[in-house]
Amino acid sequence: MSLMNVGVSALTANQQALTVTGHNIANVNTVGYSRQTVGMSAQEGQQAGSGYVGRGVQISTVLRQYDELLGKQSNAATAASKADGARYQLLSQMQNVFTGGDSGLGAGINSMMNAFADVQAAPMDATARNVVLTRMSEMAARFRAASATLEELDYSAKQQITNGTAVVNSLAQQVANLNLQISQALAVGHTPNDLLDARDNAVREINQYVQTTHVKTSDGKLNLFVGGSQALVMGTDVGQLQVKETTEYPGSQKLSLYFSQPHGDLVELSASMVGGGEIAGLLKFNNEDLSLGKNSLGRLAMAMGAALNEQNSLGLTLQGNPGTALFAFSQSTPGYSNIPGFQLEPPSATVSLDSAKDAKLLVASDYRIVFDDTLGSSKLVRLSDGVTRNLADLAIDPATGGYKADGLVFTLDSSAVGRKSQSILFQPYNKASHELQAVIHNPDDLAVASMVSANINSGNKGTLQLSQLAVQAPVAPQTSPNIPAAGEPIALRFNADGTVSYATFDAASNDYDWATAEPVRNPLTNAIVQYQSGQAMTVNGWSITLTGTPSENDTVTVNNAKDLGDGYKLNAGNAAAFLDLRDKAVFDNGTTLSDGFSSVMATVGSRAQSARYAAELSASVAANLDADRTSISGVNLDEEAARLLQFQQAYQASAKIIQTAQTLFETVLSAVGR
Repeated sequence: MSLMNVGVSALTANQQALTVTGHNIANVNTVGYSRQTVGMSAQEGQQAGSGYVGRGVQISTVLRQYDELLGKQSNAATAASKADGARYQLLSQMQNVFTGGDSGLGAGINSMMNAFADVQAAPMDATARNVVLTRMSEMAARFRAASATLEELDYSAKQQITNGTAVVNSLAQQVANLNLQISQALAVGHTPNDLLDARDNAVREINQYVQTTHVKTSDGKLNLFVGGSQALVMGTDVGQLQVKETTEYPGSQKLSLYFSQPHGDLVELSASMVGGGEIAGLLKFNNEDLSLGKNSLGRLAMAMGAALNEQNSLGLTLQGNPGTALFAFSQSTPGYSNIPGFQLEPPSATVSLDSAKDAKLLVASDYRIVFDDTLGSSKLVRLSDGVTRNLADLAIDPATGGYKADGLVFTLDSSAVGRKSQSILFQPYNKASHELQAVIHNPDDLAVASMVSANINSGNKGTLQLSQLAVQAPVAPQTSPNIPAAGEPIALRFNADGTVSYATFDAASNDYDWATAEPVRNPLTNAIVQYQSGQAMTVNGWSITLTGTPSENDTVTVNNAKDLGDGYKLNAGNAAAFLDLRDKAVFDNGTTLSDGFSSVMATVGSRAQSARYAAELSASVAANLDADRTSISGVNLDEEAARLLQFQQAYQASAKIIQTAQTLFETVLSAVGR
């Protein structure tokens, strides 16, 4: 009977081993399944006088092949990979907004600017003027379309974050339910391998959306944490995630992840606190990358619109009136804060384009004012690069009393001044591209005629020739160009020492008042100008560029254009100035209008390229760690096939033991029967 018992135990053990091997083969394609093996141990031997005789084999347990350290590393790498991948996916879509080609914004800007060439050649041609207006409308429409695309990306990111939080909440509930089942199963004395696989797989899926850490309890439950220390799952209790606007700056569209603890308060988690996972990458895109895109597009629209509006104001329409604005766009936006007493309507704090309209100073960035004990010691922080300035060090705008910086004016009233360390967020370019509109639709209102005209005295003995005559923007507190009044021309006289003097026409003497003549000075340094061929000279709001060599006492007369009667309409000096804007430094203290869009393309493209490298690297790391994990936990069909043969042969041998025992027993019975 002892031999029979040994055979039966062996048969049973090998049968269970075959079952476990078959279970492995059946789950070779099951996501999250960990390979299982049978743990066998010898049964305690029986004292037979001459020694202990074995009583066979028994199944001690079914082992789950799983490395917890590799699992944690793989989860962390997966979270980082998903964050980088989600961010890069949306950044690559944003990059398409700033693409080149004929359908791009750059082509639209260049087409509009080049259209002024035909107007310069034929300033009274209605067709040429209408082409300019058409190109203006097309260009504004491209800006609005680009802005709409960014808004769609904003909406898409928010939807993905919302959907991701719903998935995380559902998976967290699964983990809590599995915690209960696992703790109950462990109380029986053996490990529920398939339940553990299901729980680990749920945790792995959660890490695709938000990075977690976990701690196991003595009863087998798994406590899951997000944001460092926030308990998403505590035993069988579950927290909840949701996404909404940050409490720091309501109305700014900046998002945060909020965590509701089991039986606890609502905790706000920033993207950096979330760490990894798709939600962290989407939050970073929404709060940082998308802001860059909107600011770059809005700054481009604002700087270009301001430059063109200003240039049109320096010319005359066909009716002889100074030009009005060509484009309408948002030039003032409110600040955002949760400071007590702060109101959005009417705005307690605003940022607006500086009345000086120096577009070269504009920087594509959000700003923040952080309050200190006094307003003067409070700080203005440029968020794109962290440049910080004291409000006390900034110039004051005489019109509003606001603080001037980077071509903007930051205006505060008493209700916006909060306690120390509180702040206000400003997004000066957030709406400019979305609201850009061409507002001139009558070709006669295009101010391409110059406000001034010049005449070189026919009696001059030198070789002077007129190269360019341009009206300049007014300098505050002026509101219009300071040009010669009608009927009061100004004469330039070239002196023997190379200097140039100018005098105003005296109606009483019917001649120029050279007795009160002034030397032409550099408007920036106040130094007396020496004439140089091809170099512009600035006089009272207009500049003139002459070539050639003058003789002593040669003169050039500059008149108000209306002194020519209807002849001013043939003067396309302001159209030439529009064309010159293509090469004028409009952005970043040096970038020209024609290159402004290329600069934005490079900035966005560089960020997208950096995100692509990060996504590829983190994906590679995650794949390698997951391969290491599955090399231990994964099912290899070749290995399982070998084990199948091994246990099959052992099973057959066990049956042979039973058969042998049966033969021996029958022999004994036969002998006793005789």
